Amino acid sequence: MSANLKYLSLGILVFQTTSLVLTMRYSRTLKEEGPRYLSSTAVVVAELLKIMACILLVYKDSKCSLRALNRILHDEILNKPMETLKLAIPSGIYTLQNNLLYVALSNLDAATYQWPSDSQELDKELSAGSQFVGLMAVLTACFSSGFAGVYFEKILKETKQSVWIRNIQLGFFGSIFGLMGVYIYDGELVSKNGFFQGYNRLTWIVVVLQALGGLVIAAVIKYADNILKGFATSLSIILSTLISYFWLQDFVPTSVFFLGAILVITATFLYGYDPKPAGNPTKA
Repeated sequence: MSANLKYLSLGILVFQTTSLVLTMRYSRTLKEEGPRYLSSTAVVVAELLKIMACILLVYKDSKCSLRALNRILHDEILNKPMETLKLAIPSGIYTLQNNLLYVALSNLDAATYQWPSDSQELDKELSAGSQFVGLMAVLTACFSSGFAGVYFEKILKETKQSVWIRNIQLGFFGSIFGLMGVYIYDGELVSKNGFFQGYNRLTWIVVVLQALGGLVIAAVIKYADNILKGFATSLSIILSTLISYFWLQDFVPTSVFFLGAILVITATFLYGYDPKPAGNPTKA
């Protein structure tokens, strides 16, 4: 993978992660008439959109042949049940993580969601209970994301199946786990107000960004590695903080934060730095 493509992937991931965090936070705290949209249904819709996008990409790779598409899906998914079942583990973890992100951003500001802070101003604005719930959601999502990312990278690089086929398998299990979550936690609300209660234009933007993130992350893990994904998340912390401070005005960065930001930028530079080998010294 060339350095240019690596940094392009890094940029796309930073943009997607930052946009998702800010729009999700805004959508979960926006006060409107009527019921608020259910995060559990948003996770399911994002998985379904990801599946449809991947099917279209496989269709394009099959030279726009429905017969070839049907054969590939049958051979790579139905005829390989054990390979498909391998994706159940990271899929379940990613589904849990996506639901936890909504919980976190409903209780924390965008910057603290990505980087826990001890800001006194934040403590005045948020209750101790909601902040604790948000931080626990963030920590659980971080640990689960790390394990799922490494596991998914191992699967992608040990098999010859395309990343889009793997995403279809991932999305299939993600949809099942997500629907189970909808039934268990929000079944009564769905039966009362409908599956798409509270959905508006902003909600659909959040859903599309979340689906896009699944596609971009899978491609980066396939052609780069899980470390690059971590750097993209780290850089998005800095960008989210700047936006939260200057635009949303709900976060006050501390000296510890600035120190961490410098370390993140330095680590990202060192990761992508490719020094030229020193030439052999000429003999006299």
